[in-house]
Amino acid sequence: MSRLIVISNRVSAGGGAQGGLAVALSAALREHGGIWFGWSGKETNEFTGHINFERVDGVTTATVDLEEQDIEEYYDGYANRTLWPLFHYRIDLAEYERSFADGYRRANERFADTVLPLIEPDDLVWVQDYHMFPLGKELRARGLGNRIGFFLHIPWPPRRLLATLPEARTLTEGLLDYDLIGFHTDEWLQSFGDYVKHDLGGTIDDDGWLTVGERRVRLIACPAGIDAKEFAALAASEKAKETYERVRRSAVGRTLIVGVDRLDYSKGLEERFLGYERFLTEHPEERKEVTLLQIAPPSRGTVDSYQRIRSALEGLAGRINGAHAGLDWVPIRYVNQGYTRDMLAGVYRASKVGLVTPLRDGMNLVAKEYVAAQDPEDPGVLILSRFAGAAEQMTEALLVNPHSAEEISDALGRAIAMPRDERIRRWRTLMQGVEEHDVMWWSKRFTDALQACDVHSTAHDESPHGAH
Repeated sequence: MSRLIVISNRVSAGGGAQGGLAVALSAALREHGGIWFGWSGKETNEFTGHINFERVDGVTTATVDLEEQDIEEYYDGYANRTLWPLFHYRIDLAEYERSFADGYRRANERFADTVLPLIEPDDLVWVQDYHMFPLGKELRARGLGNRIGFFLHIPWPPRRLLATLPEARTLTEGLLDYDLIGFHTDEWLQSFGDYVKHDLGGTIDDDGWLTVGERRVRLIACPAGIDAKEFAALAASEKAKETYERVRRSAVGRTLIVGVDRLDYSKGLEERFLGYERFLTEHPEERKEVTLLQIAPPSRGTVDSYQRIRSALEGLAGRINGAHAGLDWVPIRYVNQGYTRDMLAGVYRASKVGLVTPLRDGMNLVAKEYVAAQDPEDPGVLILSRFAGAAEQMTEALLVNPHSAEEISDALGRAIAMPRDERIRRWRTLMQGVEEHDVMWWSKRFTDALQACDVHSTAHDESPHGAH
């Protein structure tokens, strides 16, 4: 079996608070053997290419430190102020600076130079996410002939939106140096294919093979999952039980609605609060009978747009609580800190409604974690945005338009009033999907498809992409 070389912006092979991606990739690496390579998250005065090796929970990690300018231009700049907002359909927030694009390219060149000596001839190379679009091209330029796959964890925007990016053509052409490109959903795959067909003159056959000039790349839709059994076991752990009891006591008999999201404008938190406020207004009988617990740990605090969303949410929560609260009740409990996965499992299980309403999201594994944590005899109800990637699979959730306060309000009313037998029926169908398409299914489907690709021919590298 080939070793697996996983390359991503951040490396997180251990620790109780790691997210779905870290759990997935750690499991794949334990199965295949290999190395997880990426940025350490730390700064150095001068980039030297020095690699920090560690072995954590059976996974070997290799990380490098970046210079302050790299972090500002590659990570804070191009990744988080240009690509992230654009790919989440927020061109109003996207910032196009040449220095950002230059830093992004430079960081990827440095990653390629550093990881190349770690790759053995038979290794499979699996590159993760929008931070590293050009990495395959950089590795090919250095003579790497291994199979290289790329997986995008966020949406691929429609062609007309992507066209607003000055480097759109260069970025997309660079992806043609991968052997396999994976997307969470058919929608994102089709958006990518639409751009390649119209702007690069490509064709896609019925088996998902994209041809542009002399390059052939396989495209697959491969929705990520969670370790469903492990998360269900977490929900039964002592820490989860302790958290469950604590949360239930704090609710004092009220119906608990929970949202757990990184503090980000793509998550629809302002719209969620407004939908909840509308529910309180339209259902006065439910006032003092419900509580919304919103957990939103801050992220990317140096980026202006994230500072603005935090300020806006704090103001909105304060206004809603001021207008509706009583002496013994506040409608929104808004918490700006993160919790370990076992504690979150307890929170999910204690809540009667899970509110997952991003405006646009590549997948949203919180929806699957919420389902996996439920009590099979008395499960909660999942309310899910139609624009989350998970909505394609999780059709037994109550699907809503997150831009509509009325739809969120209606769904809350329906979820709270839902009979137990309907809750159980919906949960069983959702849980079956979560278990069948779990993290190991995801990683195996991708790595099997990558293994099946022909070994890359470096002769293709000599054919200029400009002919497309």
